[in-house]
Amino acid sequence: MKTRYALYLAPPPESDLWRFGCRVLGRDAASGAAIEGFAPEGFAPPAWREVAAEPRRYGFHATLKAPFRLRAGQTFEELDGRIRGFAEGVAAFDLGSLGVSTLRLGEGDLGFVALTPLCVPAELAALEARAHEELDAFRAPPTEAEIARRRPERFSPRQRDYLATWGYPYVFEEFRLHFTLSGPVRAPETLAPGFAAAFAREVPDPRFAVDALALFEQPDGGEFRLVRRYPLKA
Repeated sequence: MKTRYALYLAPPPESDLWRFGCRVLGRDAASGAAIEGFAPEGFAPPAWREVAAEPRRYGFHATLKAPFRLRAGQTFEELDGRIRGFAEGVAAFDLGSLGVSTLRLGEGDLGFVALTPLCVPAELAALEARAHEELDAFRAPPTEAEIARRRPERFSPRQRDYLATWGYPYVFEEFRLHFTLSGPVRAPETLAPGFAAAFAREVPDPRFAVDALALFEQPDGGEFRLVRRYPLKA
């Protein structure tokens, strides 16, 4: 399997927010270190590690441009240079405070816990749209197997169209920024109070500054790791 890359928002590795997210998921995507011991009420630590297994593989982040393989003829050095130039042309902005939310996975009672912005500034949608439009030339089209794994029958017609065009169904009007904290669970709202208490305790300042882009890399189908941070224009 070829290396995949993803463009994310992620807090600095020295921040309280990064440490909180990594502790919840059980892995630090910057250092590669496993972090044991976290479990919300109702879970033992080993059971929680199973629940968090899928988001742990991706690392603590919020997606701007979903994982993709490089198009034939493109190199990492070219991608790195393009993202660097892109970041230098984007002004940093304040996302405001984050809070614990629960998001549903289609119909039924399955969902997941995430951190989401309490208010969404217009700059965020503009950044997400530009990231897709200006960097998509580096993305190889998804294979039929990759599309099938996303179970496109669950998506709306517009989401299926976006999946075919951009390789990801949640872009533009469908985009909702979130920092995932769990895998799928039943009745995720029952976990929200405990997560909110832990978040308030461990992250005294819940504000998030969008002042850098983060490039993550997944070599050979393994775990994603943080490989670059690109400062935005002050």
